[in-house]
Amino acid sequence: MTAPAPPVRSNRPAWLSPRVLRTEVLAGLVVALALIPEAISFSIIAGVDPRVGLFASFTMAVSIAFLGGRPAMISAATGAVALVVAPLVREHGLDHLIATVILAGVIQIALGLLGVARLMRFIPRSVMVGFVNALAILIFTAQLPYLQDVPWTVYAMVVAGIAIMVFLPKLTTVVPAPLVAIVLLTGLTVLAGLVLPDVADQGELPDSLPSLVWPDVPLTLDTLSIIGPYALGVALVGLMESLMTAKLVDDITDTRSHKTREAWGQGAANVITGFFGGMGGCAMIGQTMINVRSGARTRLSTFLAGAFLLVLVVGLGDVVGIIPMAALVAVMVMVSVGTFDWHSVRPATLRRMPRSETAVMLSTVVVTVWTHNLAYGVIVGVLVAALLFARRVAHLVEVTSAVDAAGVKTYTVTGSLFFASSNDLVHQFDYAGDPHEVVVDLSQAHVWDASTVAALDAVTTKYAAKGKTARIEGLNAASAERYERLAGHLSTH
Repeated sequence: MTAPAPPVRSNRPAWLSPRVLRTEVLAGLVVALALIPEAISFSIIAGVDPRVGLFASFTMAVSIAFLGGRPAMISAATGAVALVVAPLVREHGLDHLIATVILAGVIQIALGLLGVARLMRFIPRSVMVGFVNALAILIFTAQLPYLQDVPWTVYAMVVAGIAIMVFLPKLTTVVPAPLVAIVLLTGLTVLAGLVLPDVADQGELPDSLPSLVWPDVPLTLDTLSIIGPYALGVALVGLMESLMTAKLVDDITDTRSHKTREAWGQGAANVITGFFGGMGGCAMIGQTMINVRSGARTRLSTFLAGAFLLVLVVGLGDVVGIIPMAALVAVMVMVSVGTFDWHSVRPATLRRMPRSETAVMLSTVVVTVWTHNLAYGVIVGVLVAALLFARRVAHLVEVTSAVDAAGVKTYTVTGSLFFASSNDLVHQFDYAGDPHEVVVDLSQAHVWDASTVAALDAVTTKYAAKGKTARIEGLNAASAERYERLAGHLSTH
């Protein structure tokens, strides 16, 4: 009997499948449309011409499609980077901005190669939840200016757009609902002759392709002293937002991404962007969520988002200009609703969740919304989580004592000993009332730092001052090595 032939495996990329290809193309188109007003708005925040933000979005998206480590994630000009560089642009101009973007990219490449992405393991889940919720709030509040001092028809258009995106997926998912909403609302605006705020009102669209530039700044230490702090800020903020966004997409898609490659890929993309006169950027959580929610999972959608963006603003600028802002506002409102972790704020969840976890989540949200900077929120959230963890672990150390038949008193210490938990260790012993021989048994403890060794030194010194002997016993290998290396060498007297 002939054995069945093994299944034929195709070596074609996944995106060559007609169904996947259609999804990737349509998702890229929706993202490109959503990128236009965002890039223009961020250009205004940074104090540069809209072309600078639009070209940055194009070069970032196309570059990261090849260089990045997280497929389907969108990188472009961002508000966080715009806020960092705005003072530099006001004081020194566009050429210093370009030099800053290039230097920031170099810093990101160096940090990526040094393994900064591994630090993501130290970000707790509660910080991630706070990051997501704060992001949803920022995406929503960013739409509010487009809803102020506008005709009532704008509100009707926004409601109609939201209704399309809510109900259309129940009928079909062949075409992304956001794209349908944009096309239908634009067609309605044109056919009805409605005069509404549109994309063209946000700023002049470019009419030529980006070209290579070299920043007209002197290559001196003075220039480095000016752009250095801004470049470091752009690098850190960009990496943090990009890696957090990559982790979020990992969770949504149940896939793993190459964080180290993403880190240096972001740097390389910023270097390329700088040499094309762009304002720099990083991963965009809003556009990434649009892309992922539309079903995109490969690098093709990221590449096409950048390519479509360039085609739309350069070749079809007049058509793009008539898209009503109400349509794009509706898309972003739905993105914010879909991004927010509603489960995290349900009363049942809050009752079960430890108060410390809720405090970390709320601190991340409050700081992010207050500063409009996701990096600040994440940093504060991690610090609050670390402090609460240290406080909680500090109370897990226990000291018990017993006297044996020979009159030797043994103190048994249980738990992890570090700066917080060992702070009160010196007060756990009866120096005056104890016998002449005392044993401190650490077989159920672990010595983590120099603070603990200093505390143990203080214990033995206090017993010695009373003419008594205290022995430290039971140390595991790592604790013994640390204790032997530091004991007796930490006193300031």
